[in-house]
Amino acid sequence: MKKEDIIKLPNDHLRQKSNKVHVVTSETAHLIEAMTSAALDWEDSRPHEISAALAAVQIDRLDRVIIVRSDFDDKNSRDFTTFINPEIVKYEGEKIADYEGCLSVGGIYGKVSRYSKIRVKALTPEGQEIRFKAEGFLARVIQHEIDHTNGIVFIDHIQDETDAFYTLDEKGELQPLDYDKDIKSNSILWD
Repeated sequence: MKKEDIIKLPNDHLRQKSNKVHVVTSETAHLIEAMTSAALDWEDSRPHEISAALAAVQIDRLDRVIIVRSDFDDKNSRDFTTFINPEIVKYEGEKIADYEGCLSVGGIYGKVSRYSKIRVKALTPEGQEIRFKAEGFLARVIQHEIDHTNGIVFIDHIQDETDAFYTLDEKGELQPLDYDKDIKSNSILWD
């Protein structure tokens, strides 16, 4: 798959809950391959960004599958870890506000509060149940992707409209957007 296969708001599938994967099959493996190729193709078109993760719904498949980059710091590392039916079983730590973007919300970034630590259970691509603890940026990314499986997009969490939305300039620096001029009039975000 290519970056063009990644759906964007206002596509209403992004607002639907994804279905649980009851049996991990070869079709699930093909889905994971398609997600990975779309995420990497998107990343290859962006000089200043990595594709941190992707949910199956973002390639228009309503299955509870997410992929998360194995190394956020090395753009040359192109490996992803797959979680099937991921579920947060416990939130821990404090809520921290930080910047997020999304492949399905083109060019818009925002400050979102998320828990700093979470405990997660999921299935591996081999169908084995795993449980693990995630902290920091990994915890943020997993919460963002699990939201996708529940029909929630990161902009839904933004409370304060003033100084809350940003875009990247040609140098890869975040620049604030004017809410009334750049966001409110851009109704695709909330249609």
